[in-house]
Amino acid sequence: MMPAPLVVTIMTLSQTWNDRIALAAVCLSSLMFGLEISSVPVILPTLETVLNGNFREIQWIMNAYTIACTTVLMATGTLADRFGRKRVFCIAILLFGITSLLCGFAQNAGILIVGRFLQGITGGGMLVSQVAVLSHQFRDREKRSRAFGMWGIIFGIGLGFGPIIGGAIVSVSSWQWVFLVHVLISVFTWSLALIGVQESSDPQAKRLDILGIATLAVAVFCVAYYITQGPELGFGSGAAISILGVSVLSFIGFILVERRNPHPSFDFSIFRIRDFSGALFGSIGMNFSFWPFMIYLPIYFQKGLGYNSVTAGLSLLAYTLPTLVIPPLGERLAVRYRPRVAIPFGLFTIGLGFVFMKLGSSVDQASWLTMSPGCLLAGIGLGLTNTPVTNTTTGSVPSTRSGMASGIDMSARLISLAVNIAMMGFVLVSGILAYLKGALPGSLHPQLHSLAEKIAAGDVALLDQSFPGVSAGTAHAALVHGFGLMMLYGGVGVWVLAVASFITFRVRKPTCSQPDNYDAQTDARLYS
Repeated sequence: MMPAPLVVTIMTLSQTWNDRIALAAVCLSSLMFGLEISSVPVILPTLETVLNGNFREIQWIMNAYTIACTTVLMATGTLADRFGRKRVFCIAILLFGITSLLCGFAQNAGILIVGRFLQGITGGGMLVSQVAVLSHQFRDREKRSRAFGMWGIIFGIGLGFGPIIGGAIVSVSSWQWVFLVHVLISVFTWSLALIGVQESSDPQAKRLDILGIATLAVAVFCVAYYITQGPELGFGSGAAISILGVSVLSFIGFILVERRNPHPSFDFSIFRIRDFSGALFGSIGMNFSFWPFMIYLPIYFQKGLGYNSVTAGLSLLAYTLPTLVIPPLGERLAVRYRPRVAIPFGLFTIGLGFVFMKLGSSVDQASWLTMSPGCLLAGIGLGLTNTPVTNTTTGSVPSTRSGMASGIDMSARLISLAVNIAMMGFVLVSGILAYLKGALPGSLHPQLHSLAEKIAAGDVALLDQSFPGVSAGTAHAALVHGFGLMMLYGGVGVWVLAVASFITFRVRKPTCSQPDNYDAQTDARLYS
């Protein structure tokens, strides 16, 4: 019989080894998710040419993924809490590999959009499970902080090197491998998750909130569809107004369903915890500006500055690499100055970066050098904000409800992303259209919206044939003008959200009773 101290030592070493394997599985899955965000935008101009897609289809290739993620977040959080976070995590990883295979074999833009929607469903399940697994696997505050820091770094690696990987794959092979590479990674990640991840669940978890999931999904899809397809339908047309009305009614229905549900997936009482609500503004702020702009920035580098896909990917490093190295600094700032200072400061830095990018794009002979200061500032702001937001939203609720908390956090991020992919596209086309109306004769005005969409997508190769009298110089100036308005929209918007976050953090604690799932000890431990 082995001595008790030896047994304890072996068990400790075994647990440490399992924790490392679990962390590796979570980090690899976050790497895949990060790559899928940042490697696809740089190949969008290629997809437009190869798959004969238009500007709206290019938007939907990205937005189908984010809307699908939003659709399953609440469901995944509930399923993970009820049936086991390890089980749901492993299933999501496998399905992510299968749907990536479907995307890789797509033959036209429509099939790719469907594939991206299915891939987004599995990616959303994987994303929610990552946070829930880390929250349960690492109970000690110090270890948990290091685990989330590592998760943020690896996620940053996927985001930072995604543009280079996407551009390099297109140059040396084909665009299909941007998706197919995830098939191989997912198999290895699934194996690690089976070995190292501890199973956990919420014994109080209830039934799946189908009505809440459906009403929120319809609301998000309809508002994104209204913004994206509005120019074609006519924003004031009966069809467009009907779609917007369905979105509003669905959102009202969502609120009513969740308030009447005794065990909602989206617990509104949690917003009474000021730290959770303040951090949620940080989630919205990051995805209001930084991530949706990531979809369009490769178009600017390739069509506005004339770079090829590899050079555009390298130029994007200034935008994405700070998300790799800054998260640990953001966590230290949150510990020292509290999240109520660190998160609004990070959002303000993102906005400052957008203002500098606007200035850099406006100078004569604009290049990656003139854009780099703004790109760096925006990336630094994202890195300062992301990890404190994640730790604060999950740390301000009991660990048994971490799936619900992470679901609300990720829902806020992805709803903001889906809406602002559409909004930034609208601002870009509107800015180009406004410039063209001032630069071209009135006889061309009926055709200008179609021309603006072609310019926004970077499709200027046959411009003289389709729109005689429109020079490449005019098209380029219109594109730069549209991107300038987009950068201004992103900067001002994130500053407004930074102020909202700061004010929310500083609101005095309510005198009324706290929600049932409020953990005062956790709140005091994290922010005292």
